[in-house]
Amino acid sequence: MRTLITGITGFAGSHVAEYLLSLKNAEVFGIYRWRSRTENIEHIASKIKFFECDSKDAISVREVIKKVKPDRIYHLAAQSYVPMSWVAPAETLSNNIISEVNLFEAVRAEVRDCRIQIAGSSEEYGLVLPNEIPIKETNSLRPLSPYGVSKVAQDLLGYQYFKSYKMNIVRTRAFNHTGPRRGEVFATSNFAKQIAEIEKGKREPVIYVGNLEAVRDFTDVRDVAVAYYLSLEKGEMGEVYNICSGNGHKIKEMLNLLLSLTKHKIEVKPDPKRMRPSDVELLIGDSTKFRQKTGWQPNIPFETTMSDLLNYWRERL
Repeated sequence: MRTLITGITGFAGSHVAEYLLSLKNAEVFGIYRWRSRTENIEHIASKIKFFECDSKDAISVREVIKKVKPDRIYHLAAQSYVPMSWVAPAETLSNNIISEVNLFEAVRAEVRDCRIQIAGSSEEYGLVLPNEIPIKETNSLRPLSPYGVSKVAQDLLGYQYFKSYKMNIVRTRAFNHTGPRRGEVFATSNFAKQIAEIEKGKREPVIYVGNLEAVRDFTDVRDVAVAYYLSLEKGEMGEVYNICSGNGHKIKEMLNLLLSLTKHKIEVKPDPKRMRPSDVELLIGDSTKFRQKTGWQPNIPFETTMSDLLNYWRERL
């Protein structure tokens, strides 16, 4: 099975690559940009064939598809940091939408029977009403950030190419996922890194935070990697699936759990710079549709995820 991962050097991409390699039946190829950091995949780099490619360059993308001729594609490359999408909205929209169009057009021209997974996001739902919890795939999409808008566009493009050209595309909407290798700009990882720095005496015993009242549905990235794999092996082409635990945690609860894993006494201080112009306050998903179709279920407890994330930063530092 020839498998191509876009964004392979990223957080989710590295875990998907690791999982596929563990199955022993996948030949793994990856797209990366020349300036991509590679620490996430250094431990498995010798088992992967890499292609340097800017996904916004249609010619480069088509050349990769022509050379690899993949049976499966996991499209994970994106500008995925929500706050950055307010700073650079045009770049976020251009990067996330044009890159996907280039991928679809290349596949349409070169390998029509390939299966493609599109990594959407719970940010597509945006403003969720209390009576809409837990969120099903049929819920209205009311994105509250340029990033959310870009993911809605990716999602609907996937549906359009499936309907228009009969391409084998599955759309997934993963809710918050975290774990080892999570980028330090994201709340779970940022808190864990600050705690690890305090433990090593690299900063004062104060942790700076944004909105702690928002509720998120967290799943371990290693469980999400399995879900992405199953979406292409057992999912129905053209469908959209939520991937989530179904359990909500306030950001404050997540922080308190991390703080319980250290012996240091740490003060928590709000930081106005970490507040978003508009925030999605409540995201709890319903993944019944996906579980019934594929048999997937998350297996790693939230406490284990947080402990592994903190230990990841302890080792990195």
